[in-house]
Amino acid sequence: MSSGLIFFTMEFSDIKPVKPNSNNISEMVCKFAKVCRLKSIGVFSSEIPNLPPLHRPICNETPLSETSNEESRCYHQKVHPHPIEVPAKEDACVGLEVMRKIFGAVSALKLAYLQLQQAHIPYDPLKIVAADDLVVAELDKICKFKREYTQKHCKKARFNAARSAPLMAEIVAKEALLRKLKSQNSAKDSEIVRLRRDLLDLEIGNKNLTEKMKQISLEKRKAGVLSVTKFQDVFMAASKSIHDFARPMISLMKASGWDLDRAASSIENDVVYSKRCDKKYAFEAYIARRMFHGVALTSYDVTDIMKFGDPFEALLENPHSDFAKFCQAKYLLVVHPKMEESFFGNLDHRMFIMSGKHPRTEFFQLFAKMAKWVWVLLGSALSIDSAATLFSVNRGSVFSSFYMESVEEEKESAILSDEEGTTHKVQFMIMPGFKIGKIVVKSRVYISK
Repeated sequence: MSSGLIFFTMEFSDIKPVKPNSNNISEMVCKFAKVCRLKSIGVFSSEIPNLPPLHRPICNETPLSETSNEESRCYHQKVHPHPIEVPAKEDACVGLEVMRKIFGAVSALKLAYLQLQQAHIPYDPLKIVAADDLVVAELDKICKFKREYTQKHCKKARFNAARSAPLMAEIVAKEALLRKLKSQNSAKDSEIVRLRRDLLDLEIGNKNLTEKMKQISLEKRKAGVLSVTKFQDVFMAASKSIHDFARPMISLMKASGWDLDRAASSIENDVVYSKRCDKKYAFEAYIARRMFHGVALTSYDVTDIMKFGDPFEALLENPHSDFAKFCQAKYLLVVHPKMEESFFGNLDHRMFIMSGKHPRTEFFQLFAKMAKWVWVLLGSALSIDSAATLFSVNRGSVFSSFYMESVEEEKESAILSDEEGTTHKVQFMIMPGFKIGKIVVKSRVYISK
């Protein structure tokens, strides 16, 4: 019955509430008979021509009085509405009331249709018109129900669509975000696995490096004595290079007419020399003081300069190196302009060096040799021991054989003990000393009683 009702509403959705003409009555009756699936009422029995047609219709040659109750029961049995789920109790009550009205209208339409059939046999135009009006009226009711349902359904659909559109958009956005987060989570998991693998490799590498460092530290401790010994050799080479540079400088001073006694006194005054020739130590002290002035122990690579037998070749190969800058600064500090002018009659050495070049003269080559060993001495101390220090000795200090070495001991076979040194005072320091670990490289001093 539900399918027939839907088809019926579709067929008559465009019926206007006007009285149809007599030409399409037969067509309307045929369509409605097909929808309701009713059998033709047939011809009334000739034996009962005076029965009231509107109250006693005959179906399948059976008196209407005998079948009216059965048809009434049949009508109620044929209509089986599908259950409609409603979200609330009030909506359910309203829906049931509407369904009752629809079923009542359909039942009334059936009765009107039966009356229309009865009006045709025997043919009665007045009854046909009345029955036709009744059918049209019932059809108008059903069309009205359809229009109300359509309007309500469309309004509700638009309302639901308007209400659900933002929710659907949010759901789509959330689902896209969820997919993105899942992808990111998968990528993070892969990254975590990779990082854990890298961490394991690093831990293994660190363990190997720790073992190597322990081995290297052990080897360094074993080679520590040799390193300090090499540093002592560099210290002696630096002292000798200062002595070797002082000799030609003193000779040039003599040749230039310098008063060596006055020059020595200007360097270290009121010094009591054991011998007159010991004044040369004052000039060595002057040179060493200038070479070590304003410098600090710094760890740098000295292998480049050590591979050259002649340091002047290193200056020619790389005239802008740190060693070249060291030579430039120290030459301008050690050789005074008046001294250079008296030696050579001009300041060509100074001007040449200040321009970033290095004069190829014997005097400057001796200076470069001295600068090399001082450069190596300052750069190798911290390479051996990061806590290495440089110390100096003040004039008037009591001689200590642990920290000092007298230049006179180089000529004498006997070495002063601490008891003997208590009667000696330091006149001036020639070379500073170094403390590397527990090893002390003694400072070279000139002493007197």
